[in-house]
Amino acid sequence: MAIDQLEELEKNNNDYLLEPVGRNTAPAIALACMALSPDEVVLVTPSDHLIKNESEYAKVLQKAQELASQNYLVTFGIKPTFAETGFGYIEEDPNKPLHVRAFHEKPTLQIAQDYLKAGNYYWNSGMFCFKAGVFLEELLKYSPAIYETSLQAFNSASKSELIRIKHEDMIAIPEDSIDYAVMEKSDKVKVIPSEIAWSDVGSFDALFDELPKDENGNTQNPNHISIDSKNNLIYGCERKIATIDIEDCIIVDTGDALLISKKGSSQKVKNVVAKLKEQKSELHNIHLTGHRPWGTYTILEDSNGYKIKRIEVKPGKRLSLQKHFHRNEHWIVVSGTATVTVGDKMFNVRPNESTYIKMGEIHRLENQGKIPVVLIEAQVGDYTGEDDIVRLDDDFKRD
Repeated sequence: MAIDQLEELEKNNNDYLLEPVGRNTAPAIALACMALSPDEVVLVTPSDHLIKNESEYAKVLQKAQELASQNYLVTFGIKPTFAETGFGYIEEDPNKPLHVRAFHEKPTLQIAQDYLKAGNYYWNSGMFCFKAGVFLEELLKYSPAIYETSLQAFNSASKSELIRIKHEDMIAIPEDSIDYAVMEKSDKVKVIPSEIAWSDVGSFDALFDELPKDENGNTQNPNHISIDSKNNLIYGCERKIATIDIEDCIIVDTGDALLISKKGSSQKVKNVVAKLKEQKSELHNIHLTGHRPWGTYTILEDSNGYKIKRIEVKPGKRLSLQKHFHRNEHWIVVSGTATVTVGDKMFNVRPNESTYIKMGEIHRLENQGKIPVVLIEAQVGDYTGEDDIVRLDDDFKRD
């Protein structure tokens, strides 16, 4: 998804490092820093934050770069506007401006109110700036196990179009955050107070605050029919959502799940994820639309004995040369021209044409054209799971 979005913005001078599984922020940042020169100044930012005061943000970044160049680990403290209990806090030493006295876990409401009154406590934004080499030195000093296993994983990674970490190497890295692994232990940490109109958009409640509203305080949604309903987050674009006498609720409707929550309680969605894991469900991990290096697929229907997908292949890309043990596949091209390999034959399939791949046959789908290839795939078989695939050759070096 990141590659697709940056291509749309015509930002093509990018390098990518791909983790097969998450091990929290310390290993992720360590691996990225190992791919850079030691004197490179690194800015680490979460992907889901909203910063509305861009001019002030530019000033803050300039200050951070200056401090990072002096071999400090820089964090960005958000000046709190209310007593938030859902964030960690950074305590600035009142006698040493910009010096971090301590990091604090998410507080109780009373403690958060005390922090707000004190004036030298800031929300921990999760943004950092430092030289790659300085961070790695501090990681080696305070969390050597993470450093050593990360280095081993990086050295044995595949490095072609992107840096691809091996699954077994990633699993071997201890899981920990940058805060616990380094920031809370190092004596090189500085905090920059930042008034940048920041929101972490870390919950549906936070998203509600940012979205435009109608005259009744409901988020604007053309699919929403409201009867005497007020102050609700309504998210869904696939079908009509009608509410009657509903107030202060969160309703999120997607193709594979429906969430209904009271406002103020949406952080508990993590408990739903835990329940899904207990039930051995893949819902938290596999979505109806899957993004791949070659394009996307969307599951239109999934039932016993068959599955129907919409597949889109980007120009110049191709899927792996592969076979399946438990399913047959029917491909119907909707737009573009698909170049299809089945066994030792290669041929083109054009719009409104179709082809059939028998169970066990070696095959490949390719787009040699200038526009996306869109096709409908009907899988028929006793098992249609995504793991029924044997890759014989792959441009993207996947297992």
